[in-house]
Amino acid sequence: MRKIIILVILQFLTYSVLAQNTSPKDSIINDTVKNITFNYKQLIIPGVLIGYGFWGAESGQIKSFNFQIRDEFTEDIDKKVTIDDFSRYVPAVSVYALNAFGVKGKNNMRDRSVILATSTIITVGTVFALKSVTNVERPDGSSNNSFPSGHTAIAFAGAEFLYQEYKDKSIWYGVAGYAVAAGTGIFRMYNNRHWLTDVAAGAGIGILSTKIAYWMNPYISRKLFHGEQNKSTSFIAPSYDGKNFTICYFKTF
Repeated sequence: MRKIIILVILQFLTYSVLAQNTSPKDSIINDTVKNITFNYKQLIIPGVLIGYGFWGAESGQIKSFNFQIRDEFTEDIDKKVTIDDFSRYVPAVSVYALNAFGVKGKNNMRDRSVILATSTIITVGTVFALKSVTNVERPDGSSNNSFPSGHTAIAFAGAEFLYQEYKDKSIWYGVAGYAVAAGTGIFRMYNNRHWLTDVAAGAGIGILSTKIAYWMNPYISRKLFHGEQNKSTSFIAPSYDGKNFTICYFKTF
């Protein structure tokens, strides 16, 4: 029963995030980079998720709930699955795949790659920093770097990226991305690698990191490219395997 409740909560959060990001003004925006502006309402969902994660570190009641959820997820496990090691990248990679198949997103290759790289740097930097200071033991007892979930953070950062690039095409791209991200978080708990609070905080960090990347992009682009026209093709591919963070940069002239 608790598994069903968790699935419903994650699904509700997915639709809440998408609804929060949608406004009448969004439907007439043609240039995401220049027109996405800071709005405090966009902080509500990621703020609640991150706040719940931190609150769980201090609340005995939430810690008890963490154990109940862990027991529900792991009671019938015969073996672990590794799909979450790959699914975390699916939402972000989907943006490039859709463009490759002719479904154009809001931004060109250069701008979207800068946005993704910025989001990934913020996400991974925040996750590493929190892991090093919180020292929360993993449910399986393997280490003390459970909080927050890096896999979940990367997945939700990618889901928000997919949503922002394609929300004017169809909201269902965003729904699919958030569904994959939610599934990644569920499998982190199923594999006994994270508590519910780790997953919630990771989701909030990922969403917020991508929002910040979009807000910052006009300034970053001006510094990097000095207002030059995009006459070349650039591609930035950030990667995080749970231990190491790398960025590959490709450019054609």
